[in-house]
Amino acid sequence: MKTLLLLAGRSTRFWPLTEKSLFPLCGKTLLEHQISRLHAAGCRDIVLVGGAHNLEEVRSSFPGLPVIEQENLELGMRGALLSALPTIKNEPVMLVSGNDVIHPSGYASLQKRAKGVAGALLAQKVNQYFPGGYLELDGDRIVSIIEKPGEGNEPGNLVNIVAHVHNNASTLLKALGNVNEERDDGYEQALQKLFGTGEYRAAPYEGVWQAVKYPWHLLSLLPIFFSDFKKPIIHRSVFIHPTAVIDGPVVIEEGARVMPHSTIRGPCFVGRHSIIANNALVRDSSVGENCVIGYNTEIKGSILHSHVWTHMSYIGDSVIGRNVSFGGGTITANFRLDEQGISSAVQGKELQTGLTKFGAVIGSNCRLGIQVGISPGVKIGSGTFISSGTQIAEDISDGKYARMKEGTLKVSDNRTNAPDPAERERYRTKVEG
Repeated sequence: MKTLLLLAGRSTRFWPLTEKSLFPLCGKTLLEHQISRLHAAGCRDIVLVGGAHNLEEVRSSFPGLPVIEQENLELGMRGALLSALPTIKNEPVMLVSGNDVIHPSGYASLQKRAKGVAGALLAQKVNQYFPGGYLELDGDRIVSIIEKPGEGNEPGNLVNIVAHVHNNASTLLKALGNVNEERDDGYEQALQKLFGTGEYRAAPYEGVWQAVKYPWHLLSLLPIFFSDFKKPIIHRSVFIHPTAVIDGPVVIEEGARVMPHSTIRGPCFVGRHSIIANNALVRDSSVGENCVIGYNTEIKGSILHSHVWTHMSYIGDSVIGRNVSFGGGTITANFRLDEQGISSAVQGKELQTGLTKFGAVIGSNCRLGIQVGISPGVKIGSGTFISSGTQIAEDISDGKYARMKEGTLKVSDNRTNAPDPAERERYRTKVEG
């Protein structure tokens, strides 16, 4: 059975980060994690579907896999299938969202459930209301999908996950050609037609499931991927000072250095050639390659891309892009004074994250001066510089310069760029001692 891994979304809700499928955590991009999970479920015939914005990066990540370009991104999932299904003809196909992380057993269960009928949809069993699409059933057969019915109006307790099997790709393609093209739910319309002409079953699933729509959803992936860490795995080239503490399941990659009196408390991941400097504490976090976790820094429950530098900083429950520096005393606050849930703005709308511990999301190529304070849920755009002593309680756009003037936050265009990481090697040499 062919598997179409759908990756063409433009990640507009993922700002200030960019391509979600290519963001690294625990040593792999999200795309690599997804393909590993499909392989673990026995799926080998995988086709990647990307868009013009990410096609080359997707192709270079997996040169051995076929990649198809979704020609019309405005058509959403229907557009991806119109581009990809003609190559599959009347073979069975499994559709998988690149944004939904589940256990490999879910894919295996789905394929088993689809045998002998027109297809099957994976569905999460929920115990409380979830704002998604609920399956309406007649016995084992799916009758319809009710989108966001509202609490108390659910037709059952099964919520649709975008992992679907269609045993004849040509039948699906034909249904996609007979929908109201003025609407943006073409795939859902096609599904409704197919439910009326063939038998589609629900494949109930009770394992882990995390949809990745917003940047803070990456934080919820950490415990999922950390569950694979059973014991310390430390590359033989890693230097660990005798006074350093490695506690629990910690993965440390090639060339990393763990300096005197530092602590790494697992589960944790430390990438290639990163430095955990004197007195630093890293816990429950993923630190990418070539990072410098400087003196007296604490990293808690966070995800750091590559080339992130800190010094006497606190980074809690945050997601940090590539090539970001934190000056001494800079702190990401991650807990409200009233201990309530933390919200964050997305495209002008304030959303509840569902988290009571959530720090900041900072885009790539940012510089933060000394003693910067960042309130919970704040996002800082790529290429933005924050002056020393600045208090940030609101999102800052890409390419800005933020400073305090007479107690008021002032934001203007940034007139300089962050140095490339290659230019900073002389500083790394000094840190390594």
